[in-house]
Amino acid sequence: MALLLALTLIFFTVFSIYRLGVRWLLIAERRISFAKARARRSEILAAREKNEEVPILEENYLGLKSVSEQASVLLKALSFTLLLFSVWLLVKNFLPSLDILEKVVLWQNDVSTASGIISESISLKSIITSLFAIGFTIVAAYNLPGLLELLILRHIRLTPGTSYAITTITRYLLIIFSFIVGASQMGVEWAKLQWLVAALGVGLGFGLQEIVANFVSGIIILFEKPVRIGDTVTIGGVTGKVTKIKIRATTISDWDRKEVIIPNKTFVTDQLINWSLSDAITRVIIKVGVAYGSDTDLVTRLIQNTADSNYRVLQTPEPEVFFTTLGNSTLDFELRFFVDNLGDRNLAIHEINQQLNHCFKEQNISIAFPQLDVHLHRTK
Repeated sequence: MALLLALTLIFFTVFSIYRLGVRWLLIAERRISFAKARARRSEILAAREKNEEVPILEENYLGLKSVSEQASVLLKALSFTLLLFSVWLLVKNFLPSLDILEKVVLWQNDVSTASGIISESISLKSIITSLFAIGFTIVAAYNLPGLLELLILRHIRLTPGTSYAITTITRYLLIIFSFIVGASQMGVEWAKLQWLVAALGVGLGFGLQEIVANFVSGIIILFEKPVRIGDTVTIGGVTGKVTKIKIRATTISDWDRKEVIIPNKTFVTDQLINWSLSDAITRVIIKVGVAYGSDTDLVTRLIQNTADSNYRVLQTPEPEVFFTTLGNSTLDFELRFFVDNLGDRNLAIHEINQQLNHCFKEQNISIAFPQLDVHLHRTK
């Protein structure tokens, strides 16, 4: 009767802890949703004030649904582990037959100590404990980002990509730690394991050097952060936004919404253009060619006034107009200005070209085009 009462109490306690955890996750999820809704409302109001189109809703690398699912899986795993461990502590004294797992010896292992070499028995219980520890740690590693996001990262101001680097490195360390702990439970000493690791390292260096190079390059990217989740980059003729940084490769979504998989080694060894690494301000150059005989002073003023009147063009640094070349068929001008984000580049070019075309028509200034004089010679 006492055993049944204790079991009931354990089940009730674990269930209460689980339900409290679910309630906490629900509250945290609603807070995150409210914060994102406020940020989205601010974006919409800012776009309406500038008479722009409402920006497309973009999710971070770890969306709200993923955060909730991962935290829920981890909560279930913790609750199950707590229940199993509590029941085991309770019933092991009442059911001596469970000690048979300890008596089933699978093999003997020689362990080196300061006093000499002693023999250690590896039982079925040790193997089950080792497999359970490895399994639980792997589950925790793959669901850790959601819990870190809810507990720690959302309360800390971090630079873009830092939270992703923290969760990824933590996941790698947990997986490595789980296998080390599991190996020690099975009687594998590090003194014996290090020779296997050294041999494995040599084999990987020769046979899987590209895979190892990509893995190491991925670690360098996470620590050095030349590329972060959400950055706009150009590499190997591909321009797009970084959406994933994995062990072997990084995924870039280009402007056609195609996902391009690029090995991590390429980001470390090849030339890379990151349009938004430390400063999103970029320069735009518009070339304008007018016909010979045009008033160059008037053309310069029209181009300068058009740039100054466009709200997408930054006034610091101020836009500049240069009369660059006396071309074969054109008088060539260049307008150089800056915009504060990559999305304004094409829009600014479109609006300025539209305005220049309208102003040139009003002032009877011709946009030049290539001309060719053909001379015909009569032959006798």
